[in-house]
Amino acid sequence: MLCSRLTNATIVTMDPDHPVARDLGIWRGRIVGLDEAVTSLPAREVVDLQGATVLPGFIDAHVHLAWTGLKQVAPSVAPCERAEEVLAVVAGAASRTGAPGDWVDVMGYDQRALGRHLTAAELDTVSHGRKVFLMHDSGHGCVVNSAVLDLLPAGVRHQDGFLAEGAMTAARRHRLPYAQAEIADAVARAARTCLAEGVTAVAEAGIGGGLLGHSPVELGAYQLLRDQGRLPLRVQLMAAGDTLRPRDAHREDGLPRALDLGMRTGFGDDWLSLGALKIYTDGGMMARTAALTAPYEGTHETGRLQDDPGLLAQLVVDGHLAGWQLAVHAIGDRAVDLALDALERAQRLRPRPDARHRIEHAGLVRPDQLPRFARLGVSAVVQPTFLHAFGDDYADVMGAERAAWMYRGRGFLDHGVTLVGSSDRPVADGAPLRAVQFMVERASGSGRAVGPAEAVTVEEALHAYTVAGAYACRWEESVGSLTPGKRADLVVLGDDPRRVEPSRIGGIDVVATFVDGREATGAGRL
Repeated sequence: MLCSRLTNATIVTMDPDHPVARDLGIWRGRIVGLDEAVTSLPAREVVDLQGATVLPGFIDAHVHLAWTGLKQVAPSVAPCERAEEVLAVVAGAASRTGAPGDWVDVMGYDQRALGRHLTAAELDTVSHGRKVFLMHDSGHGCVVNSAVLDLLPAGVRHQDGFLAEGAMTAARRHRLPYAQAEIADAVARAARTCLAEGVTAVAEAGIGGGLLGHSPVELGAYQLLRDQGRLPLRVQLMAAGDTLRPRDAHREDGLPRALDLGMRTGFGDDWLSLGALKIYTDGGMMARTAALTAPYEGTHETGRLQDDPGLLAQLVVDGHLAGWQLAVHAIGDRAVDLALDALERAQRLRPRPDARHRIEHAGLVRPDQLPRFARLGVSAVVQPTFLHAFGDDYADVMGAERAAWMYRGRGFLDHGVTLVGSSDRPVADGAPLRAVQFMVERASGSGRAVGPAEAVTVEEALHAYTVAGAYACRWEESVGSLTPGKRADLVVLGDDPRRVEPSRIGGIDVVATFVDGREATGAGRL
């Protein structure tokens, strides 16, 4: 007997062997058949979906759940457009936080709304003796007050209290760690938001270190959620690159650096596992720290790499030699060059045809770089909603020629590169359907066309958030399509994104989200 059968639906399977179905049978969390294979079978529950559309659960291949959940409950300056308004929010947060000397975390900072960066001196006037950490929305910078600057080692660069990239990391080291229980609660909050948007599986992009890690024992927070039955979706964890250390392994193992106990990509199960090794090579466009080969329009600035190029390349090589799948953060084209060069060198040293290395963001990719992605078998994990939210600004600072190269779609597909959809939540909107709409329309929030030649079809965009996401996370045997034998992770939609006008895709209702064949709830799995 089936556990349940979904019927009277347009079931878009994303499986070319059976593209569309009307009925879907579920037994013990797995899909056991479609249409006539299950229509006549008895089921404990028959769910009449009354003509709704069903798709595989969306896979967000690059998120920051802990940061998202912390941001959801932290004071935010996001609506503020004047320095005085920002300072008022900080003052209020400081007055409500503990005692003098405690940390005050404020989210939502973006200097573009103000026309300049705030300064440490300005924060000093409202900090009430607290240590103020004003997080930039990009995740690549922050503004701190003098109490935090006084903690930093000599030589840490800052701009009147604005810290970018490694300088921000130096400040965060004094703020960390967060408690595992606090991280777990934040992840649970963010996961509920994901489920409401039809996301059933995510890849957490960097734990334990790097720019956005929250604790050296961060993995334990996810295991705590799992133990408590509060992990409501599938999570793959990327270890931050700086968590690798030299180990006294046997020389025949060929491990120049490794994670404790030799764990690497693939450890875990289909609910919670270790994924790729996350390696940052540059910053971000929003903070103007993405590493470019030519300056940002109207400036002499070309961004920055996170470290000496040789050291970054060696980390890529060492991660490859240690057996990891690699997720290399590279936004600017100069960083993409470094990433591709290092990955090519790594494959020469030890060929691994199915390594499935990824370049995260691939925000500015020149035409000459596209064939290299294809030749190396590197996936492009892009964030389409960046250009919906920030496309006007990014196009301005890139200039007309380079604007057409940003967060590509068609260019990757035409070169045979796996195009993977993701959000980088909470940097930008995480709803997959709104991302799908942008991938088809290539229009910013103001309606400005941004690289229109990079538009893809609705089907190709859905593929990026289902089948391709599963491939990038090595989940293709269990999720990504509604194929018999796979996990019954699916989303029920109020309309068919293939049949409505593209301008309506982002507004389609998510009626229900199923994980392992059960409708997901805010508290966990039924």
